[in-house]
Amino acid sequence: MMLYVRLFYEFFKAGLFAIGGGMATLPFLYDISDKTGWYSYAQLADMVAISESTPGPLGVNMATYVGFTTGGVPGSVIATMGLITPSIIIILIVAGFLNAFKDSKYVQSAFYGLRPASTALIAAAGFSVVLLVLFGDTSEGVHLENLSFPCIILMLAVWFFTAKCKKTKNLHPVVFIVASAVIGILFRFAGA
Repeated sequence: MMLYVRLFYEFFKAGLFAIGGGMATLPFLYDISDKTGWYSYAQLADMVAISESTPGPLGVNMATYVGFTTGGVPGSVIATMGLITPSIIIILIVAGFLNAFKDSKYVQSAFYGLRPASTALIAAAGFSVVLLVLFGDTSEGVHLENLSFPCIILMLAVWFFTAKCKKTKNLHPVVFIVASAVIGILFRFAGA
């Protein structure tokens, strides 16, 4: 029972303060990992890859995944509800007051001020994922001897084929996701 309460509480906090979408939840997910030990940073990177590859919002997919791995189906429902509850509450409150205050310079300033904060959270999350992919588990710090050259080569290849090569540039992203997964399996990137 306490596990479910903790799942709801941790994801409620993430949902309340992660302004800017799913990637903005990553700093909170790192914090949850540090505090609870429910998953490692490497498992978090796998969750990001799976969540980005499946339909639905990243944050919701991550909450569902963590909830399921820690508490089964009830855990997945509770973690997901914890994540989305703050948004539902805030949307209901904002919808009630927005029409009355939509022209207020204070409301417009508040929304304008949230933009750089959400951009910074998303940038920090992206940077953390890049470090995790290139250096593996970064909980003990970044060490050059852990640099994954196969991951760098794959990253550069995907960049080339999606941005520079005219013949493959317009292929659907799923083609690159599947190709990268197959390459990862064939070359065992997890052990690299």
